[in-house]
Order: sequence, then C-alpha cells, then structure tokens
Amino acid sequence: MTRISGGLIDRDAVLRFTFDGRAMTGARGDTLASALLANGVQLVGRSFKYHRPRGIFTAGSEEPNALITIGTGAAQTPNTRATVVELSDGLTAFSQNHIGGLTRDVMAVNDVLSPFLAAGFYYKTFMWPRAFWERLYEPIIRRAAGLGRLSMEADPGVYDEGYLHPDVLIVGAGGAGLMAALICGAAGLNVVLADEDTRAGGRLLAEREVLNGAPAPEWADAVVAQLRQMGNVRIMPRTTVFGVYDHGVFGAVERHADGPVRQTLWRITAARTIVAAGAIERHIPFENNDRPGLMLSGAMRAYANRWAVTAQRNADDPIAIFTSTDDGHRTARDLVAAGVPLAGVIDTRADVPVSPDYPVFRGATVTGSKGRKGLRAIRVEGDGPARWITAGALGVAGGWNPNIALLTQRGAAPSWSEAHRAFLPTIGAGDAMVAAGAARGCGDSAISAIADGAMIARDVVVALGKSAPDIPLPEAEAVGADMPAGDIWHVPSKRRAWVDFQNDVTVKDIALSHRENMRSVEHLKRWTTLGMATDQGKTANVTALALMAELTGKPIPETGTTRFRPPYTPVSLGVLGGGDTGAYFRPRRLTPTDAWARKQGAVFTEVGPWMRAQYFPRAGEHHWRQTVDREAMAVRSDVGICDVSTLGKVDVQGPDAAVFLDRIYAGMMSTLAVGKVRYGLMLREDGFAYDDGTCARMSDEHFVVSTTTAQAGLVFQRMEFARQCLWPDLDVSLMSVTDAWAQIAVAGPKSRALLSRMVDEFDLGNAAFPFMACASLTVCGGLAARLFRISFSGELAYELAVPARYGNALMERLMTLGADLNVTPYGTEALGVLRIEKGHAAGNELNGQTTAQMLGLGRMVSVKKDAIGAVMSRREGLAHDPRRLVGLMPVEAEGTMVAGAHLFTPDTPRNLDHDRGWVTSACYSPHVGRSIALAYLADPVEGETVIAANPIEGGDLTCRVVSPHFVDPEGGRLRD
Repeated sequence: MTRISGGLIDRDAVLRFTFDGRAMTGARGDTLASALLANGVQLVGRSFKYHRPRGIFTAGSEEPNALITIGTGAAQTPNTRATVVELSDGLTAFSQNHIGGLTRDVMAVNDVLSPFLAAGFYYKTFMWPRAFWERLYEPIIRRAAGLGRLSMEADPGVYDEGYLHPDVLIVGAGGAGLMAALICGAAGLNVVLADEDTRAGGRLLAEREVLNGAPAPEWADAVVAQLRQMGNVRIMPRTTVFGVYDHGVFGAVERHADGPVRQTLWRITAARTIVAAGAIERHIPFENNDRPGLMLSGAMRAYANRWAVTAQRNADDPIAIFTSTDDGHRTARDLVAAGVPLAGVIDTRADVPVSPDYPVFRGATVTGSKGRKGLRAIRVEGDGPARWITAGALGVAGGWNPNIALLTQRGAAPSWSEAHRAFLPTIGAGDAMVAAGAARGCGDSAISAIADGAMIARDVVVALGKSAPDIPLPEAEAVGADMPAGDIWHVPSKRRAWVDFQNDVTVKDIALSHRENMRSVEHLKRWTTLGMATDQGKTANVTALALMAELTGKPIPETGTTRFRPPYTPVSLGVLGGGDTGAYFRPRRLTPTDAWARKQGAVFTEVGPWMRAQYFPRAGEHHWRQTVDREAMAVRSDVGICDVSTLGKVDVQGPDAAVFLDRIYAGMMSTLAVGKVRYGLMLREDGFAYDDGTCARMSDEHFVVSTTTAQAGLVFQRMEFARQCLWPDLDVSLMSVTDAWAQIAVAGPKSRALLSRMVDEFDLGNAAFPFMACASLTVCGGLAARLFRISFSGELAYELAVPARYGNALMERLMTLGADLNVTPYGTEALGVLRIEKGHAAGNELNGQTTAQMLGLGRMVSVKKDAIGAVMSRREGLAHDPRRLVGLMPVEAEGTMVAGAHLFTPDTPRNLDHDRGWVTSACYSPHVGRSIALAYLADPVEGETVIAANPIEGGDLTCRVVSPHFVDPEGGRLRD
C-alpha cells in the first residue's frame, strides 16, 4: 500500500473491489485509479499499437493509458477511464487490449516489430498480393483493432434525456467556476453549474493553498453550500459538457451514482456560457518515457493531496520530478510535506534556485528510464556527469495548456501566447461564450483563477441586463511570481520518445511525417494517428505541433493547430439514444381503434411509426393466409371495415387555397366542385412522383388533402415550405389533422346499407352522393363527421371520419349495426391484397424512381398550369420512359410471384443490358385464385410472357403480362 496521511477520502468507509480478479480495498472518495495506486498497482493496461506496458498518467478525463473494462456480462462497459470511475463497493474492473494476460501480452511482439510499423505503414503495406486481403490481412487487422470488447448483450442500463434553458451555463466548478456561479446566482440569473467531477472544487481539491485562512477545499465547500441555498442555481456534479452544436446547444452527460437511471443526456441552451474548464498539463518526451510509474506532475500532486496516495509501487521507493516550470517544484514541496521520499527535482533551467528540502539538478534533463512493467530508475544528464538515479515514480511537468476544446468547437481558431507557451481562446466582444480562469491562461494560483472568474461573471451579468453584486474575493496568501518556463519541448534521443501514449506516436514518427511531406496538422494527424484516440490528444497535440514547428523552422502559430471536435470525452451510444431501445427505439403511434383491435385479437405490424392491425384471426384459422383470404373475400362479397386513420390528412384553408393546391399537385384542383373529391399526384422538384392521395373540397376555401401513411410527414413539411418560402404572398393556412380524425374505410357491396344505419338523415343514393363525393354530416344522433365516397379496394366504398376520441366507439357501432350484413374487420394484409387486385399504386410503386408516365398518369400532369416538378417531368429522360405499370400472373397456376424479381424477355441474358423492369408488389389473390403482381415493364405488350428472375433466392418464373386491374377493370362496382 502507498497510502499517506491527509487527503479528502473517508478512510472509515472501506470499499472492496477487484482488478483482473485480484481483491483490493479502497475508501469512499477514491477513484478507481487512486485505489489502484493505493494498492501498489502501476501496470494497468497496454498501448494500442505496440502493446507497451502502460500505467496511470493523469488524474482526470484526459487520461490516455488507464482504459479499463468495468462490470461483467451485459453491464460490461469497455474503455472506461480509471481516473474518472468513482469507486463503489463490489466494483469489478478488468484491464484490456492484451492477449494472454496483462503481464504476458502475446501482442507485445508488435513492439519487437516496431521498425516495420512506423507512422503511415498502413498506407504502404497490405497491398500485395491482393488475394491475401480478405483471407489474411483483414482478419488479422480486425482481431487486433479496437481496445476494449463489447459484451454483445443488450445493455441493461436505463438512460434518460432532458432539456435545460438557463440564463448562464458555467462549465467547470473549480475556483473560477464557483466564483462565477456565486456572482451570477446572486444577481438573480438562472444558473447551471456543470462539472465532470464528483465533487466541486476542481484544482482547489488538489492543492495545499489557503483561502480565508482555511484549506482551499473548505472554501469550495462553503461556496457550494451558498449556491445550494439559491433556488436559481442548479449544481450538476458528474456532468460532462461534451460538445457545443448549432444554435448554441450544448450536449452534456450526467452520470448518476445511484437510482435506476444510469446516465442522462442533457441538451442545454443558455443566453451566456462561461467555460471554466481549467487547464491540462503536458509532458516532456524523452527516451522510454512511457513506463508505468511515469505521471504528470500535477496529477501526482492531486493524488497525494486529494486521495492521499503516491505513484510508486512501494512506499519506500523514492520519487523524482522532471520539470521545466515552477509547477514541478510545487509537487516536490507537497510530497516532502507529506513525508514522501524524494530523489530530487531535475529542472531544465540552469538558473533555478536550490531547495533545502530536496536535491535539485539544475540545467539537467531525464534522458532514459529502466523498468519495463514499472519504473525502477531514470538517467539524468547535465549538472554533473550522467548518472542513473533510483526512482519508483517520476512526475513530469512541461507546462499547462488551457482547456479550450469547447471554445474551438464553435469554429474560432485559438491564438498562440508566447508568454503562456500555449494556445489561448479567441473571444470577441459580446460573445455568448467566454472563458474564465485557467481556461484562458489565468490559473497560476487559486486566487488568480477565482479573481478572473469574478471579473468574467460581472461582465456576463451586466450583458444580461442585471446589476453585478459586490462579492469580495477570498483572502489568499501572497504568491511569488513564477520563473519563466524552460524552452524545451522534448529531450533529443536516438531511440523512441513517446508523444501520444494511447496511439504510440513518437518523436520519430513526427519526424518521419515531416520527411514524407505530411507536414500540415491535418496530414500529421492522419499519417501518425496523433490525437485520434479516446483522449483526442489532450496531453499530446500541442507538444506534437511544437515538434513539427521545430522541424519546419516555422513558429508554432504558423504551423497551425488541430480543431477539437465533439465529443470532448467519449459518450456511450446508449445515452445518446436516451434509452430508446427495443420497443422504445422510436415512438410508436397507436391508431384511434387500437384498443378495440386488441380486444379482437388482432395481430399488429409496424407501418412507419404506426402500429396497425395486420389481420384478425378467428378460431380454426391456423395460417395467416387463411385469415387474409377470408377478410379480402368478405369485402368482395359483403362488407368490411378497416381503420385507415394513419393516412395523412391536411386541412388547407384560405382565399388562395385552390391556387396553392394547383401549384402543389400535378393536376388541376381549382376546378374541383364543392362536395367533390379528386385523385391527385405530387411530384418532386426533379419531376419524379413521390406521393399520391385525394383532395376533397369541403367549401370554396376549405380543402382536405389526404396522403399516404409513409409520406404524411414529408408531404406536410414540403407543403409548409412552399407556403412559407416559395409563395408567402398566398393567403392560405395549413394544419395537419392526421391525429384529429379517426377514419374508417367501409367497403363492399353492402357498405351503403351499413352506413345508411349510421348517418343522420343523409341520402347515400348514387344520384345524391355519387362516386368521388364528400360531405360534412352527423352520425349516431348528432356526432360531427365527414364522409368521402372513395375506394381503395375497387368495391363500393366510403371513408367515414369522426373525431379521434370516438374511434373505438365507431368501430363497435359499425360491428353491431352490421352483424346481419356479415361485416368483417380487415387489416393491412387484406388491404394490400385488395389494392393489388385493383391495381392501385402504393409505397412500393411510389419508391422515388417512378414517373407519372410509368404509373400511367402522364395525362394527369396538367399543361394548363405550372406545378412543382411539372416542367422537369417533361424532360426527355422522364417523358419517354418506356416502362409502364402492368399486371403479372404466373403461367403455371401454382407459381408464386416475388416482389423485387427482375423481368427479362425469355431466352435473353440475365444482365442489366436486357433488364426490362421489376416486380413492385405481389400477393396471393383469393379472387383470382392464384399469385398476382404489379410490375414496371419496358414496352409491355398485354399477353406476352416474361421471365421473373430471382437471383437472390434462386429460380425463374414464367409470367404473363395482363392488365394491372385484376378486379372490375371497367370500374362499375365502385360507381354502383
């Protein structure tokens, strides 16, 4: 154990966990990383490419090495950073990315082969012989690719989503963020304070600074207590703001420590945003600088001060610090104060003062290390002869990079600051998103970050029209000015020095990229895979840019910088889906008669977003075909009822309604008489048909447009676009009323007899209410309704619409009143059979690549007016398309037509050059007594035979071309 005194953990609350099957203990307040260090664990994983042994490198979400799999079975979560996993009792963790065990990884052979696996090797190898790709190369690459492994079981986690609209969003609850929240909250603004840590305080929790005469964490706790008393401030720990998107919408993931919900996805829109996300320390590459036990100096300080643990394997092993800034000395002083043995501080600056508490090697560098699975010694050169120094851990301090990821996601390029030796955010006056504290280079001390947070918050308060409250800053001890940082980005070496730990990118790789002319930051990233891992190069990118600048002889600003893209840290697909899995994958819309249909034992199917009754089986029916045949024949012989409420319905009203519809439909609608219905076809801008339906004129300025179920949303969207953007001068209003009306198709020879028992004093005779008529009326003693005499089956038919809440009651009344008429409910399967028998086009025929000519509706595209797509429909390629909608029947009665089969003339090759068309819809017709189909066929001749080829399932079928109207081609039944 390497526990030391102090820290912010609860030692009385012992938590038990396992790592690779080994039982260990930690304390409440630990992370998995700190608990592993407390148990003397240095080796926690393997690198991606060379499978080098790796240890914990940081103390936050920037961690590149300690990627762990948490949990087992379905709850298993790979690629979790041990540095942000809150330790819990019973936690099970496993190392990953190895074959044969963590200490004996078979894939470590890649390290031996590293001379052959240099940067860009994957662009140059696996090219020959070609046959080896699928048989050898691809299987090997797929086996080696990736880091963790999925369980391949359904995620049992529960996920949620929500929306927040604060006045101010503050990202980061360190000193700057807490002070900003206090001022904004006191000013009366609604504030959301989000931080990825479990406890507010940020870097204050990792330091020994004193504020108001007490340790800095106590000041942070006091501010949090004040904020909790404000009803207008929402504190969100365990919440990572991972990205900023269009219109200033921020994405955030909140991790829940307990309760049924595992994570919540928040979409946050704020009037102003303050990014107080702190800074990320960078390292100094040197030979073999990736051994377990090497860690960022600031992380080492955090583990000692917050979690009371040190990084070496054994408590007696000395620790060394390699630094080019004063920050390394802060770590050294804190370690000495905690009683940790210190081998010394290796400082690259020759003029740094000596310390009475520990040895200082001035003007020196670390040039090597020993200990493959855990650091044992480092080589120091400078300030005397080269020597090996025993060290069980090494902290490296190369400076700090402001965490500007969210700020650059907006598209603003950061600016280079030579004084800070880092990129700073570029913020314009009046920007809705600003940085504060260390995130904009003001993090040399706790009080400097707090003061900057206060200044930025006051500006935001005033910008939002409030008065900034006068809240004093905490008192702090005087802090001397830091010495200038050393001018060093790496220690030159002839062997490998690591820049990006997770992707195994070395200084040599960057030099190779330069030699091969991959010098732009975009090419550098892709050639070397720099910054492409789960940490997105948080600890590596700036160092890599400095190295490329050194190679090109250009200053860093001219070399450029990569742009950060969301997400800031990896986000699980489960939370992005908001828990919408299984039955909740997408919203399920229920028809107005859903409850009634379920009582009848209906079998349901998904039709777009709707759950519709597919068929209604009866006792003794053992196959769905028996049920569907019965339902279809009942419509042909008696009367059937079917819920067609899912068809889109749009109310179009206004003085210019008729003119508007003339422009929307290919055909003329302005000449439609009141009380009449007309079939309509809609074209896309390119002239292809995309939807059909009916248009009913209820009054001079009121039309009801119906659409297909599948295209209901799209049609309404395009109509609204046309109204608002194309013709805003027209006086017309649109309203989608699909959900407002329950609409029931009543079809069959006895449909008039049944409806006559429903309507209130309304003449349904042919003379008074002919085919394609419509009317507003009442039913069942006064219920407002609409009636349309239209037919999708080819039989005498009507569609009766009532307010949606009466849908169940309407079905029950129809069934009761039609019992002696053998009324039969039918579902979507029978509906499909009926429409194929009649030759009606539906979704399969309107698939986005069909024209009015192909449908046999070319004359419906009016030449007397213009309409969307009308001109394009007359272009050569569309107007003279030889394919037409036809009917097909197998020559042999027992043959089965298959939708999707392609059509060929007998004795011609089965290739695209001889392809004449395809089968769009097929079914068994109980009326015809055999399988039938609709198809598009080029230059059809009624009576000819064609071959329906099914290369996927195998087999050809000889068919005869017939009329697409298998039932009543003259249309007498529907007009009866």
